[in-house]
Amino acid sequence: MTDRYPYRITSRRGDLTLIWQAGKGDALDTLAVDDRGRLLAFHDAGTLARHCADRGWDLDGETGPDEVASLDLEPARRWAEGPYDGPAPTGPLLEAWNFFEDLARSVSSDRPLPRQGEVHDGAYEKFFDADAGGAGAWTDEEAAAARDLLRAGLGLWEESACDALVL
Repeated sequence: MTDRYPYRITSRRGDLTLIWQAGKGDALDTLAVDDRGRLLAFHDAGTLARHCADRGWDLDGETGPDEVASLDLEPARRWAEGPYDGPAPTGPLLEAWNFFEDLARSVSSDRPLPRQGEVHDGAYEKFFDADAGGAGAWTDEEAAAARDLLRAGLGLWEESACDALVL
């Protein structure tokens, strides 16, 4: 059985709550989609809870407005689109990067994330090193790769939110 959690995404489009699904074993995390590969999105916790109950899905966690895990995409947008002039807000960027990977795995889209290589691995590790207080300086190549991935993820989010089945 997959663990499902409400996950609120805040962006320029407003707030939408999705269903994040934890992968079991070797399975990767995903977001719930309909049979056409469109995100299932909700404006309120009650509709989300009823939708899950109607399908026999257990929804873990609280569904109250203050208890839902959330991600604000604006820090990722500001960093990806702005000048690179200092430390990256590592927590929000790491969360956005992980969300975009889950999103790309979940939806049917012609807008994939960039193919990732060693430079992406180095950039991704900077997020963890920064949380531990030991991040080195970003190379220009790492910053460019991270920005490209975040911009692509933001584009994928915009496309996916427009195509979502909003209930």
